Amino acid sequence: MDKEKKLKQTQEEEEEMEFKDCENHSQQAQQQEEEKEKIEIGDEIIRSKIGIMRALAERDDPSEVDDFMIRRFLRARDLDIEKANTMLLKYLSWRRTFLPKGFVSESEISNQLADNKLCMQGVDKQGRPIVVAFGGRHKPTKGNLEEVKRFVVYGLEKICAR
Repeated sequence: MDKEKKLKQTQEEEEEMEFKDCENHSQQAQQQEEEKEKIEIGDEIIRSKIGIMRALAERDDPSEVDDFMIRRFLRARDLDIEKANTMLLKYLSWRRTFLPKGFVSESEISNQLADNKLCMQGVDKQGRPIVVAFGGRHKPTKGNLEEVKRFVVYGLEKICAR
């Protein structure tokens, strides 16, 4: 008799555990769906703000700007379109004055390149570029500040181009 009671009790406990597991699983699935909806709504908001900002940017400055660049400026200003647009226009203006050809030629920074200050080593497991900078190889007396600025822009352009 005791064995039957224990067996019945064990079976009831197992059924109760299965029910709880099923309930937990359905709650997790519901939470995941809610998170996906939030992400989709957030993506829609970002897409609409990108469209608005693209229209403002093209009106004020007809330079070609891709959606990823607009998204970076929006995120930098917490999705505030006015602040992001102001920042983007300042960047485009700076870029036109600092890089009139659109890039830094190696002849402009030959002194900096000769010192082998930067070494690009490929990418890590997540696809991010690996760059090693040797600060000890910088010689402030060699070249001028403008050349150093151009070298930094050159290095960043090379890193981002990968």
